[in-house]
Amino acid sequence: MKVVIIEDEELAAEHLKVMVTEIDAKIEVVAMLESVESSVDWFRTHPAPDLALMDIELADGQSFEIFNQIQLKCPVIFTTAYDEFAIQAFKVNSIDYLLKPIEEEMLRQSLRKFQHLRKTFGALENTLNLDELKAMLSSQKHVRPNYRDRFLLKQGTKLLPLRVEDIAYFESKEGLTFVKTRDKRSYLIEYPLEDLETMVNPKAFFRATRQYLVARQSIDKIQVHLNGRLKITLKPLTEDELIISRYKAPEFRAWMGE
Repeated sequence: MKVVIIEDEELAAEHLKVMVTEIDAKIEVVAMLESVESSVDWFRTHPAPDLALMDIELADGQSFEIFNQIQLKCPVIFTTAYDEFAIQAFKVNSIDYLLKPIEEEMLRQSLRKFQHLRKTFGALENTLNLDELKAMLSSQKHVRPNYRDRFLLKQGTKLLPLRVEDIAYFESKEGLTFVKTRDKRSYLIEYPLEDLETMVNPKAFFRATRQYLVARQSIDKIQVHLNGRLKITLKPLTEDELIISRYKAPEFRAWMGE
């Protein structure tokens, strides 16, 4: 079975790849794509896979835009940290809808569901009925953990407790994730940004770019940038220029106004 993974977080994509191949050794991941643009280009030049695992929030927009640009016939399992897109996911080729962080057993059940529907999928316009979707989301909401108020960081043979209120931002860099504190200390943390998004309160943290998950309290300056984008400056300063895309700018403005 040929599978395409569409996920803009490198660590999350690799983790998903490992999980699907461990669940079923016959699965071949034929492509790992990170944006709407690269996905559209790939699907235009390659045969459709048997299944796509598709994150909703990508670097250059929402993955629903893929369906607006091409006729995508393969079934899709959507993955996201938010349930607000559930009904929209239901309107396209949705087999299932998984809330992050994705547990292996949840993914296993989705793949089993796909295998069961595979023979008749071509005759189905929507494979996830609305009542089932609402029940599933309600169940997943019920079991989701509370937001973290602290993390335990490994420091050699020791564990260092770090309060969330002391965090300025999380940064993904060269396949690793780091946490920067308000007093300018930097630590390696074991979770990818995709998982961290679900662990901290979304009212206090915002996924500004693919590389940065920033705390509201660390935002020092906001400037209007080119083409509807925003430039933000944090305390402590980041090594990279932090530009919020025009797709995320309205969401960021609304978040800052909360």
